[in-house]
Amino acid sequence: MPQTPHVERHFTAGERVRDVVIGMSDGLTVPFALAAGLSGAVSTSSIIVTAGLAEIAAGSIAMGLGGYLAARSDAEHYASERVREETEVREKPAVEADEVTEVFRSYGLSAEESAPVVEALRKRPEAWVEFMMRFELGLEKPDPQRALTSALTIAGAYIAGGFIPLAPYLFLPTAPTALSFSVVVTLVALTAFGYVKGQFTGAAPVRSALQTALIGGLAAAAAFGIARAIA
Repeated sequence: MPQTPHVERHFTAGERVRDVVIGMSDGLTVPFALAAGLSGAVSTSSIIVTAGLAEIAAGSIAMGLGGYLAARSDAEHYASERVREETEVREKPAVEADEVTEVFRSYGLSAEESAPVVEALRKRPEAWVEFMMRFELGLEKPDPQRALTSALTIAGAYIAGGFIPLAPYLFLPTAPTALSFSVVVTLVALTAFGYVKGQFTGAAPVRSALQTALIGGLAAAAAFGIARAIA
């Protein structure tokens, strides 16, 4: 009988989604808090819009730079650990072979069962180093473009998120009225963002939406309280 081929579909864009979540969540909460805090001090929206745009510009640059430096640090850490593993494989092969055996033992294999694999790895230094990097240290080889991609993704998501709570102030001249609409659109955006995030990550979309709205709403409320107290 004809057989349907087994196709596995795994989610492989975890780092990109993480960057979007970081940028979008901060973009939705920080500009909202700034605009909401200023709403108690000024009555017109124009000043809030100017301050909000300046914050979005500064925040996106800072967040993007943070993502870039974090990704570069990961790449540098991987490179340094790889050099160390290459040295140990070359100079201390017996010790490294014992470490491979320990890795397999953690999966329930005996020394006798893992011996053929250990011996095969000893004949393939590059594969041996890759094995140690992944299974001993838990490190995956980073994408060379990861730092730039992370910076642009976080910054872009921050800008996109920042304009959502600021949008009512662009169209409504009075700050108190704009604040009411900003609260609504921010909560709706957090809910929608959580739902879409759940679709991408495989989590229950409704649960992800409610969780994101709750956590993001609490963060925005806390930031709003601080901004209002300062203003």
